[in-house]
Amino acid sequence: MDRPSTPSLPPEYSLPSYEDEHDTPTGQNAAAVRLLTSVEEPIDNHSESASPHRPWTPSSRVSEFSRPPPSSVSYEPSDLNGSPRPGTPSSRYGGSPRRPLPPAPLFSNSARSSQAFADDATVSIPLDGSDDVFGPESDLSDSRPLPTHRDSYMSGSQETLNDDEDDYDKVEHYGPAPDGAQERRGVRAPQMSKKEVQLINGELVLECKIPTILYSFLPRRSEVEFTHMRYTAVTCDPDDFVDRGYNLRQCIGRTARETELFICITMYNEDEICFTRTMHAVMKNISHFCSRSRSRTWGENGWQKIVVCIISDGREKIHPRTLDALAAMGVYQHGIAKNYVNNRAVQAHVYEYTTQVSLDADLKFKGAEKGIVPCQLIFCLKEKNSRKLNSHRWFFNAFGKALNPNVCILLDVGTRPGGNSLYHLWKAFDTDSNVAGACGEIKAMKGKLGSNLLNPLVASQNFEYKLSNILDKPLESVFGYITVLPGALSAYRYHALQNDETGHGPLSQYFKGETLHGQHADVFTANMYLAEDRILCWELVAKRGERWVLKYVKSCTGETDVPDAVPEFISQRRRWLNGAFFAAVYSLVQFRQILATDHTIARKILLYIEFVYQFVQLLFTYFSLANFYLTFYFVAGGLTDKAVDPFGHNIGSVIFTILRYTCVLLIATQFILSLGNRPQGAKKLYLASMIIYGVIMTYTSFACIYIVVRQLTSKSQDLAIGNNVFTNLIVSMASTIGLYFVMSFLYLEPWHMFTSSLQYFLLLPSYICTLQVYAFCNTHDVTWGTKGDNVMKTDLGGAVGKGQTVELEMPSEQLDIDSGYDEALRNLRDRLAVAESPVSEAQMQEDYYKSVRTYMVVTWMIANGILAMAVSEIYSNKGIGDNFYLRFILWSVASLAIFRALGSTTFAIINVVNIVVEGRIRMNVKIPSWMGGFGSKISEKVSSVGSSLKS
Repeated sequence: MDRPSTPSLPPEYSLPSYEDEHDTPTGQNAAAVRLLTSVEEPIDNHSESASPHRPWTPSSRVSEFSRPPPSSVSYEPSDLNGSPRPGTPSSRYGGSPRRPLPPAPLFSNSARSSQAFADDATVSIPLDGSDDVFGPESDLSDSRPLPTHRDSYMSGSQETLNDDEDDYDKVEHYGPAPDGAQERRGVRAPQMSKKEVQLINGELVLECKIPTILYSFLPRRSEVEFTHMRYTAVTCDPDDFVDRGYNLRQCIGRTARETELFICITMYNEDEICFTRTMHAVMKNISHFCSRSRSRTWGENGWQKIVVCIISDGREKIHPRTLDALAAMGVYQHGIAKNYVNNRAVQAHVYEYTTQVSLDADLKFKGAEKGIVPCQLIFCLKEKNSRKLNSHRWFFNAFGKALNPNVCILLDVGTRPGGNSLYHLWKAFDTDSNVAGACGEIKAMKGKLGSNLLNPLVASQNFEYKLSNILDKPLESVFGYITVLPGALSAYRYHALQNDETGHGPLSQYFKGETLHGQHADVFTANMYLAEDRILCWELVAKRGERWVLKYVKSCTGETDVPDAVPEFISQRRRWLNGAFFAAVYSLVQFRQILATDHTIARKILLYIEFVYQFVQLLFTYFSLANFYLTFYFVAGGLTDKAVDPFGHNIGSVIFTILRYTCVLLIATQFILSLGNRPQGAKKLYLASMIIYGVIMTYTSFACIYIVVRQLTSKSQDLAIGNNVFTNLIVSMASTIGLYFVMSFLYLEPWHMFTSSLQYFLLLPSYICTLQVYAFCNTHDVTWGTKGDNVMKTDLGGAVGKGQTVELEMPSEQLDIDSGYDEALRNLRDRLAVAESPVSEAQMQEDYYKSVRTYMVVTWMIANGILAMAVSEIYSNKGIGDNFYLRFILWSVASLAIFRALGSTTFAIINVVNIVVEGRIRMNVKIPSWMGGFGSKISEKVSSVGSSLKS
């Protein structure tokens, strides 16, 4: 069959009109509702009046050149950022003369047109037989109108009007440029018309055809999941999603499949760059799953066992360009969603589509030619902004309950997982049936050639993240309880999350924070649920009758952008610090729950050792303010001794006195700022305080280094282990910093020690003073930024109408006016008492939170103040070697570092053993020939042990 000479146009989505609304088409019932979908109104493209004579221009006198007649060849528009888009009829609008359009793709053949799909749970929008985009081609050249005629460049005649200069006066001159956003030239706005669609069990479920352009370059078109986007208007709570009869494509018809991996991507108002960064990385990970041809679970069709769910928190909050990116992938179409169905408000708009294309962070299209495999997408656009916790409730209680997956992975938009990170995360559950949760390594985005590290704030966070991933997470993984699995890159076994028969369990405790409000939520509980992921981790490990553990997967990595400005950094850490502190207190108070679990005796002992470690860490956190001041007081004060003063003339004592009073005043200023100002409103003051803290830390570091060097180079000093400066200062600090270097080299990741450690230590006082003070002074603030009275009042009625006239209720007779006046006079005469309005629950809650905040902050200040004053009065700042408290602080820090290093080393050894057992590193045991048969028996025994461990 020859191709037509002109590209075939996409079909018109239209229905026959019905003059009477009761004259419904065959197959429709009374439960049908009217929807607005696109319809195109053809116009005559070859009208004689389309192009009047071209007006006279000055150039017409200069040349006798006659403009050739317009060409009938269509051209493709300008570069579409790497889009594999072929030529389509719509490209005649606004195109650029770069290259002619290729012939239109043949969308149909007898085999394809006969594969219509339908089941009892879906219904397509009823269309005429002639407008099926997947049916035989037809000449629809009149289905799209041409752009509005513009006499400035369109002409029906080539006369130059040389002999008729009077026509110049008839030229239509346009006015000033219009205001506001204008339609792009050649782009036709979709027309809307009413159509009748049958409801499915009283719910709105639509099967909508994908755009023609997207369809034209799809390598797979055999199933409805590739050719149609499914829309469901959900009108119920996520907990009732399955009970109300809602289904997903993976549960119905020919697309019914078992889901092994369920991936959740939550977003709020992030732009298209953040979204495509995460989404493209996820699709590359799915390609990696399909490339594992020797796997018993995955393989070429492994994508059918993976579902990606994108949940956006609030329809009015989502970034418009992010919606465009979703539309480009085929999972979203504008104009389909509705606010209510049969007078029931829609809670979430659910779009389903199996896409075969991806957009990378540069907004370039990537398809099968780049190794991209199909990806089953669910896009849930929540009608209201209900916080991230509600998004997870949709994921676990609605979609998770419908799909019943094995492993659920949580990602934040903006996080870019590594090429095979999700596989390693899933593998942790596959190899150990006791693993209930796992997390990977979160890395700070360092920019091109590490340019972001030039910002001290980013560099300090990079050092903090790396140190946590080298020392803290491996230690907690060895014990089996990781205090927090970061929501940016973590995974859970869906079965382990389920509640027991009484409704109590990890998920019930996790979602408890969503319903806390009013006086029923005390400050402790409200702040604790700012870090609800910590509560979930504790509930998994302490689940009654189970032996679940949490695991850290070093081979799973993900990059995320960190705050690069002071206000955002302080606001983020406020929630982290308060949530972590109160959640740690909660887990320590509830430590007896471990006895009711099915953990082994050895595991329970390890968990209680970890609780002791966490208790010590909690104490150091609570008294960190006093410890910082005392460390500065003793170390920097050591230079006030005239025998040690490096400057002479008592300058060291002057500098110390100035910095001491500056430090005290700065701490007092931090309390005032934290109690009365937002970080965004006092940006310069917070920045100035962090700079001053950096100066204090610089002088303290100089004093420490000078004392150490003087101690090592002094011939009169005896360098021996004991109660002296050498032992208390040099050995303890060298062991702490030395362990950081040793463990970083052990994990083959030492670069942060050279690029980010200096920035971290300079900002360390700000971590202690600025962040900790702000967090404790704002324990009353447990909001996530969604407060506000957004309910419109209707007690006054309204004025409703059209145009310049409205209808409203008002007194109609003079008697009505007089009665109102008489009532006012009577009330004044009788002095009627007006009942005072009761205090609102929100106001009572705020007063309660602030009063508790006051008691907490005062108690914290007094405790740290008493400690600082008592120790500074007892010990002189000139005798570092004899200072017991300084010795206690330094050696405690060193002991904790040694404890973390031991746990991290154990984790590394276990990892190496697992790698050997899994066969990623082959170990050949060579037996000497003189051992004979005994040697062969040993070799067989080693092989059998390795294979059994691997299985």
